[in-house]
Amino acid sequence: MPVLITSGIVCALRAHGEHGAVARLLTPDHGLVAGYVRGGRSRALRPVLLPGNAVKAEFRARTEDQLASLTVELEHSRAPLLGEPLPAAAIDWACALTAAALPEGTPYPTLYEALDGVLGAVEAAPAARGWAAALVRYELLLLAELGFGLDLSRCAATGTADELAFVSPRSAAAVSRAGAEGYEARLLPLPPFLLQGGAGHWPQIMDGLRLTGFFLERSVLTERRADVLAARERLVDRLKRAVA
Repeated sequence: MPVLITSGIVCALRAHGEHGAVARLLTPDHGLVAGYVRGGRSRALRPVLLPGNAVKAEFRARTEDQLASLTVELEHSRAPLLGEPLPAAAIDWACALTAAALPEGTPYPTLYEALDGVLGAVEAAPAARGWAAALVRYELLLLAELGFGLDLSRCAATGTADELAFVSPRSAAAVSRAGAEGYEARLLPLPPFLLQGGAGHWPQIMDGLRLTGFFLERSVLTERRADVLAARERLVDRLKRAVA
């Protein structure tokens, strides 16, 4: 990657040196890419390098193994949303999850489009219910893209596709009401909107977050990546207060 010019979504930023920063962007064709931004913490660049912002990026590196230098130009700012508790928590979590979970340099075009869609939904929806289901679907897609997808096609116990209502925490497979009889307490609820589409009602959305959260914590956000779960806990707490 001597030179790469691409669009990207800012997912994470950390200080580097006295004034610089390392930014991690999700790009359409190259996946997660990191680069050093000279003056990245300056007054001019701080509003550009915010999580969720869309930028035009130019990466330059002498070798494939070298951290690239990065220059960015703002394409679309979502900064106004960061002053609102619920949208800010949703953007922080979606971007932090992406930066923590994905390996660098592996293309995930479907995830790029999905993340852009979730951020757009947060921006467009007047209330959290308009984007919360999209966030659950993004988490589900990310699990699948990383090889930890849930099998929601048929019941693991009976083999049928009727009345799927639970997911086994052990096999990550759907379980029907008949197949779950007597074991419901050991299973995770499967919200209908994940099978039927639509936004879902709040109890279903919270069940969806519980479902994806279980598998993200077990399979993806382990060890050093676990620290980003605090961002998810903030989001879930704010959603619960909003619903109450």
